[in-house]
Amino acid sequence: MITIRVYLYIFFSATLVVACSQSIKQTEANFAEFYEEYEVHGSFVLLKDFENEKIVHHSAQVNQPFTPASTFKICNTLIGLETGVIEGREFVIPWDSVARNPVWDQNHNLESAFSNSVVWYYQEVARNIGPERMKYWLDEVQYGNADTTGGIDQFWLEGGLRITPMEQIEFLQKLYYKQLPFQDRSMNITKEIMLDRDTLGYRIYGKTGWGGQDHNEIGWYVGFVESGDKVFFFSNCIQMPGDQLKDIQDAIRFDQARTEIPMNILENMSIINK
Repeated sequence: MITIRVYLYIFFSATLVVACSQSIKQTEANFAEFYEEYEVHGSFVLLKDFENEKIVHHSAQVNQPFTPASTFKICNTLIGLETGVIEGREFVIPWDSVARNPVWDQNHNLESAFSNSVVWYYQEVARNIGPERMKYWLDEVQYGNADTTGGIDQFWLEGGLRITPMEQIEFLQKLYYKQLPFQDRSMNITKEIMLDRDTLGYRIYGKTGWGGQDHNEIGWYVGFVESGDKVFFFSNCIQMPGDQLKDIQDAIRFDQARTEIPMNILENMSIINK
C-alpha cells in the first residue's frame, strides 16, 4: 500500500532533482595519473552541493550502468531495517557453517556484516525481505534500473541490477539529507555503520564493491566526507579486463585501487589529509 510518506517523497525528490539538474555546474577534471598508477580504467565523481558543483573525471563513463556489487549493501540495509527483517545494528544472523573465508565464517551482526562485506549475511537478509517487497522498495527509491532478475539473493551480484556512478551520488545525497522514503531510524543506522574513517578533521562514510560484468572486473568505492560544516559526495568506479587478474598480487592491487584512488584524489584536492 502506498503511504502518504511515499507520495510526499516522490513529489519532493522529483522537485529536488529538477532543481539540482538546473543549478549544479559540472567541471571536467583529469585524474588519469591516479588510475594509471594501478593500471585500471575508471571514473570519479565528486559533488560539492554547497557550491553547486560536480567535479568529474571521465565524464563519458559517469552515466554508464555497472553492477553495484556490494555497494548495494547500503540499500539492502535500508530495506532490511525498514521491513523489520533487520532489527538493529546488533541483529545477528548465525553462520550457516559453509566455509568461505575466516572473516566470514562466524556469526555476524549488521555492523560487522557491513564492515566486512559479508555476502552470505546480506543474501539471507534479501531472502527474508522477499522478491515482492524488494522490488517494491527498489522502485520507490529509484535505485539504478531496479532490476531484480537473477534471483533474490543474486540480482545485485550476478543478476540484472545496474547503477551508474552518477546515480550512486544521487542515492547517497538523498540518504544523507533523509530524502528517501524510509524512517529516520533506518537511515540513521545505515549512516552510522557506513563510517569508515573518523579523524579530528573529517569523517569518511562509504562502501566498497567488487563484481564482474561483461568479462571485466568492476570495483567501487562510494560514500561521502564530512569536513566541518561541509559534505562531499564521491563515487569511484574502476574496471579491469578479467583476464588481466592473474594472481593474488593482481587481486590485492585491484582491491587497493578501489579505495586508494579516491583517497589520493581527495587528498590532492585538499579535502582530506591521509
